[in-house]
Amino acid sequence: MRTALVGGGSSGIGHAIAERLAGAGDRVVITGRHADALEAAAVQLGGIVGEVHALVSDMADPASAAAAMEEVEHRHGGLDVLVLNAGGPPPGGILDLDDTRWREASELLLLGPLRLARLAMPGMAKRGFGRVVFVTSTAVRQPQSDLAASVVLRSAVTAAAKLLSLEFAAQGVTVNCVAPGATSTERRTQILTNRARATHQGFDELDAQDLARIPAGRAARPAEIAAAVAFLASDEAAYINGTVLTVDGGRTETI
Repeated sequence: MRTALVGGGSSGIGHAIAERLAGAGDRVVITGRHADALEAAAVQLGGIVGEVHALVSDMADPASAAAAMEEVEHRHGGLDVLVLNAGGPPPGGILDLDDTRWREASELLLLGPLRLARLAMPGMAKRGFGRVVFVTSTAVRQPQSDLAASVVLRSAVTAAAKLLSLEFAAQGVTVNCVAPGATSTERRTQILTNRARATHQGFDELDAQDLARIPAGRAARPAEIAAAVAFLASDEAAYINGTVLTVDGGRTETI
């Protein structure tokens, strides 16, 4: 049985990823900062799909990240799949964010995930198998001006993932990104609410405008993002390394 660590597993995309991996037979450890929500999610998922454990950890805290990895090694003998999924930082334009908010967002989106990858990948290489998947955003390819921290830092994450993919590929360790577009989560509601407040437009109006720009005509379900992550984490994806899988219903306009 493989062991997978999934960030942000108590809700949204992370929860869907945990459900998908556990359903495929993996032992899944979900992490996050809020113990009650994590424990409830672990119990709920365990009753449906298989072995799911909760581990309270703050990706932005170096000591917490190291302790989480040590706990996984101690309890399960190593990590096979690492899904680096973190909640998005508060919306804001490039000139709206002060140094403190940039530092906080950097720890959450860039330094924290890199820290976990750095801790996990050597062990994966020794065991001859590893899958690291960063959950990023289509905003790295088609920037959205009111999501500046996400655009800038997840672009850096995408570059970092490409470099990481070169390190242990010969030992069976792959590193890839999944870039979701609009997805039916609390995060999307937060973004649209912020835009409604800033533009003095109605939420429903902005929601309709956003969906009209998606050829598929709807937002993704979290399970559809999870399916892409699960594929990249599988044996079948062994020769896919250092790439970005966009899951956005066709909205991204770049070739």
